[in-house]
Amino acid sequence: MIFYKTDAEVALMKEAALLVSKTLAEVAKVLKPGMTTLDIDTLCANYVKSHNAVLSFYKYHGYPHNICASVNDVVVHGFPNDVPLKNGDIVSIDLGVILNGWHGDHAYTFILGEVSEALLQLVKVTKESLYKGIEKAIINNRVGDISFAIQDHTERKYGYGVVRELVGHGLGRSLHEDPQVPNYGKRGSGSKMKENLVLAIEPMINLGTRDVFTDTDGWTVKTADGKVSVHFEHDVCVKKNEALILSDFSIIEAAEKANPHLNSSYC
Repeated sequence: MIFYKTDAEVALMKEAALLVSKTLAEVAKVLKPGMTTLDIDTLCANYVKSHNAVLSFYKYHGYPHNICASVNDVVVHGFPNDVPLKNGDIVSIDLGVILNGWHGDHAYTFILGEVSEALLQLVKVTKESLYKGIEKAIINNRVGDISFAIQDHTERKYGYGVVRELVGHGLGRSLHEDPQVPNYGKRGSGSKMKENLVLAIEPMINLGTRDVFTDTDGWTVKTADGKVSVHFEHDVCVKKNEALILSDFSIIEAAEKANPHLNSSYC
């Protein structure tokens, strides 16, 4: 069942989405080589709790951490750990919160230090593809229009691997609602979108093959060829002529550019 929100509910969802953005901006301020993803997990947990919100990933279907921290060949659902991060790492942080009964859920990928031009392009193109998809999240378009736009920009133009097994989704009082939003598909396919449908749109794009596997922990999804994967995610509300983006990358980007340990040259 697809749930459509009232304007008042969308406003509350924006508050939840912005709390995620602000938390990820706090990560961007301090992220550097030598930190661990467990350090990031603690930082995010403390910040969210200090804003009277609940961490929605913790214990979700048994997930044992507060955030998902996916490094290099980890696509999504990476467990935070005590391995120090190093220059050249590609680090995706995915975070969910519940604020006033509504979920916010999005992700951002950071580059630590210097990396190859190939990796810079992968991060740039994946981020671009998110906005290509968002452009299609308007009234009377179909979910497949979002899917096609993401796939067209990443796979057809650049030859990247678009993960099939994991998709975006509706968002609201539950972390995962209908409809599913794949990052591949045909124009004009899928559910027709109406005003105030809220979606978490999240391209997961691999440098190499689209094929992935789940590690022995039952959660961590990795690329089959060991090459890097990138993940960006926004919370988006369907509107008439232009989608309303509820989350805010600008504050994350500002912190990213101010941090000398992070590489924002792809922007």
